[in-house]
Amino acid sequence: MKVLRDWLRQLGPGLITGAADDDPSGIATYSQAGARFGYSMLWSLVFTLPLMTAIQIVSARIGYVSGRGLAANMKQAFPRPVLFGLVGLLLAANTLNIAADVAAMAAAVHLLVGGPTQAYALAFGIASVLMQVFLRYESYVRWLKWLTLALLAYVGVVAVLNLDWADVLARTVHPRLDWNRDTLLMVVAVFGTTISPYLFFWQAGQEVEDRQADGQAAPTAEQVRAHLHRIKLDTHVGMLFSNLIAFCIMLATAATLHKAGVHQIDTSAQAVEALRPVAGAHAALLFSLGIIGTGLLAVPVLAGSAGYAVAEVAGWRDSLSLRLERGEGRGFYGVIAVATLGGVALCFAPMDPVRQLFWSAVFNGITAVPIMAAMMVLATRPAVMGSHVIGPKLRRLGWAATAVMALTVLALAIA
Repeated sequence: MKVLRDWLRQLGPGLITGAADDDPSGIATYSQAGARFGYSMLWSLVFTLPLMTAIQIVSARIGYVSGRGLAANMKQAFPRPVLFGLVGLLLAANTLNIAADVAAMAAAVHLLVGGPTQAYALAFGIASVLMQVFLRYESYVRWLKWLTLALLAYVGVVAVLNLDWADVLARTVHPRLDWNRDTLLMVVAVFGTTISPYLFFWQAGQEVEDRQADGQAAPTAEQVRAHLHRIKLDTHVGMLFSNLIAFCIMLATAATLHKAGVHQIDTSAQAVEALRPVAGAHAALLFSLGIIGTGLLAVPVLAGSAGYAVAEVAGWRDSLSLRLERGEGRGFYGVIAVATLGGVALCFAPMDPVRQLFWSAVFNGITAVPIMAAMMVLATRPAVMGSHVIGPKLRRLGWAATAVMALTVLALAIA
């Protein structure tokens, strides 16, 4: 038991990042992929697992080793136009993602009790800002994690259905796809919601906060090695959990909706049907709890990563432990509030929440490419990493992830 407790203590930013990765945008994108392409898009989640794990480890290592967030390191390493361009892309992607997630949460409440979705969106936005300003993220995330357990219902669907696992494996390894624009668009969306820019900035920022909380202004070489091992374990567990849930979401919708002839999900009510085999009359409730729980986890991560980036560029203090009532972190929390409420404002646009979620994933996929390239440059520079520059294996995987994302986006552009 002690060994298990010690092992669990090593899990932190990586696990939270993995949980936040399965946000409403991810749930909608994986559901649409399963409904549209059946088992033939499952390969994407197996393929991206080592790539997303590598790039998240890179971001975490940069944050811990340098003691600065990604934007602070970019500020020192790149010209101002490059810096502003990268941070500007992050802000645009995060605001769109917040809008999509909040709209989905509001639609989930509407699905249960009816009423005005825009009012629910505003309430979620205000609640998220207040929680981030007046509560430590680690404090309320302990409770929110229980809501995200609703996502295990998709695992239940996979367990109770009489699946032909030989066919599932065969279609995962050898997908039957027509490589046209629609297919490439879905691949970019799946890659973008799985390997998202806000996760890079968030995990790096959290590693900086952990280092400061431990009082390690200048950790010894032995402390750095021990922490880098913890980062590796933490991130592997977090990303494996994230992709396992994503795989089950896609597989469940493929085995239910796609098999039933539903190849396009336009509303939350349609997405609920994937849970009907295991949840029955409670499918809408389980779906809504999953959307709301993951949304409340992800929106602070989205807004917080924007806060870290802008504060680092501006030279402001940035930490979720700052207390606004003491006059601390006004700029940092101001960015969080603007990003969150700016996203809420976009919810008033006449766009279906499910489509909004999908397109935010596509935009994340496009935005990730230059940010990943910048991270890889930082991680291989002794001026940033000292003697702890990333090794050959991680370097190859990180650049492979960047190249895959770039080639996919390029293929979509010319299709």
